[in-house]
Amino acid sequence: MTVLTGRAGHSFRLNQISRRAEVCFHVILGLFALACIIPFIFVIIISFSAEDSIRTIGYSFLPAAWSLDAYRQVLSLGDALWRSYFNSFFITIVGTVVSVTMCVLYAYPLYRKDYKFRSFFSFLSFFTMIFGGGLIPTYIVCKNLLGMSNNYEALIVPMLVSPFNIIIMRTFFQTSVPFDLIEAATIDGSGEYSTLGRIILPIVKPGIATVALLTALGYWNEWFLCLLYVTNRDLYPLQYLLMEMQRNAEFLARNSSMIGAAGAEAIRTLPSQTMRMAVVVFIVLPIACAYPFFQRYVVAGLTIGSVKG
Repeated sequence: MTVLTGRAGHSFRLNQISRRAEVCFHVILGLFALACIIPFIFVIIISFSAEDSIRTIGYSFLPAAWSLDAYRQVLSLGDALWRSYFNSFFITIVGTVVSVTMCVLYAYPLYRKDYKFRSFFSFLSFFTMIFGGGLIPTYIVCKNLLGMSNNYEALIVPMLVSPFNIIIMRTFFQTSVPFDLIEAATIDGSGEYSTLGRIILPIVKPGIATVALLTALGYWNEWFLCLLYVTNRDLYPLQYLLMEMQRNAEFLARNSSMIGAAGAEAIRTLPSQTMRMAVVVFIVLPIACAYPFFQRYVVAGLTIGSVKG
């Protein structure tokens, strides 16, 4: 940190800002944090609101009446709900571990200047970001050629390789690992796998955590693969199960006039609006609980490549 001394003998930092500017920055950051938190709090409040309250006064931070009907409706799924939770956790954990491993093993040779084919594989990875195979060829390959249908592989394998994550990981290697360190390890007799596992990976932990968080979010929120390849309800992830439940409720609400007076009255009392918000809470809560464990590494990863005093 550079410290300068004024004429009166007072020392001050070169990058010091005034108290007024500091307060202004704190206020701006505080407002930005509230803008991120308030919508989720609003969702939670709506999920605990009564359906009649929403029909009467609309969405409000202070509903006319509170109710647990939305959560009772979701929990009425019973064993199917907890099975879908297990599926989502299993798919997310296994998919993230395998995907991050493949990402590191792909990005590390692209970082090595002495790797002869680094330009070719860099172009191959970048090319797939611009031009995709399309849905129909992908579906034919995955289902007919690879046999990925009604199994966990269909929900994990199509998302294993992400060119975007590979580029991020390669950038972390380039900005945080000096190539001289690899040369020194080689001179000391360290093999390639030993150098990667014992020397390189501890340095790039923030990068691995960042890629792992992005990959886990992708797997946790994925439902389209289940729509394409899975018909067995025992394999439904949480997102697809709750989406199907919400879709059925909306279908019944649109066609209530065809059911009869008694059925229409029962459907009218369904917590369709509040159930949407309860579904969001069920989906977001596990990720919100897991994020603090990644936060330290993600914040550290933001400073990689910056100038440190």
